[in-house]
Amino acid sequence: MKPTDQPRRRGQRTDQQFTVRQPAELMTFLLENLPGKNRSNIKSLLRNKQILVDDRVYTQFNHGLQPDQVVTVAGNRAAEISQYRGLTILFEDDHLIVINKQSGLLSMGTSKERTRTAYSILSDYTKRVDPDNKVFIIHRLDRETSGVMLFAKSERVQHLMQASWIDTVQQRTYVALAEGVPEPPAGVVSSYLRESKALIVYSSQNPEGGQFSITNYNVIKAANGYSLIHLELETGRKNQIRVHLQDIGHPIAGDAKYGAKTNPIGRLGLHAETIVFEHPITREDMRFDAPVPKLFLSVLKQDI
Repeated sequence: MKPTDQPRRRGQRTDQQFTVRQPAELMTFLLENLPGKNRSNIKSLLRNKQILVDDRVYTQFNHGLQPDQVVTVAGNRAAEISQYRGLTILFEDDHLIVINKQSGLLSMGTSKERTRTAYSILSDYTKRVDPDNKVFIIHRLDRETSGVMLFAKSERVQHLMQASWIDTVQQRTYVALAEGVPEPPAGVVSSYLRESKALIVYSSQNPEGGQFSITNYNVIKAANGYSLIHLELETGRKNQIRVHLQDIGHPIAGDAKYGAKTNPIGRLGLHAETIVFEHPITREDMRFDAPVPKLFLSVLKQDI
């Protein structure tokens, strides 16, 4: 395919534009139209926010394209506009916003605390485009937990995601920095979780009044009295990972509420690394990853 218009110039480099003729994934389309680029080159362009679809930046290689859309390959790396104090926007379309939330930022305000939150930051961000725009939280992360979070741009999309969460979300994985090394190094923890009046979640094998919860764990690395653990949730209960790691005698570092004795990184050692789900509107399979915080790795003093 040939560029649709005369190349646009930004500084000393030239933009390229291409019109989509038939449905395709973004990576496939770019490989076909940029013969001098391989998958690694294109992923670099995506990371650098140099790929736009209808003048909106996209970073997911598997984003679906439709006929008559215009794909722009920017000649220069885009100015960073999606980094905010406390979060980074990983993806945005007309229906969803996906972020990487930093530790210490509330997902949304409470009746007792209405400080700067992920919700308030994104609400301000969307209202800059249109004062009537709103955002709706789909799921939450604890204040001290970092990682991938989803927000909806309409109440309808929020409801669609929440109502079909079990079927829609195909994978949800976390990484924890835990005290000690679990034995065996891989396994499954299951129990019924309840919350006390003091807002402490506790575990029981008695099904009465509890929510059944399953956590799969696998030790990735271990050193210096700590382990880096990969966790995949089959259920998504409040404080599930924190309680289950306490159950097996290896609480999350920095989690005094659930049994930790140490705090080597000055924060809770829990990070939402990956989420894979079906887009509620387009039905595309979506995957988003947030890199493991370097602080976690520094405790182990080795790379993974």
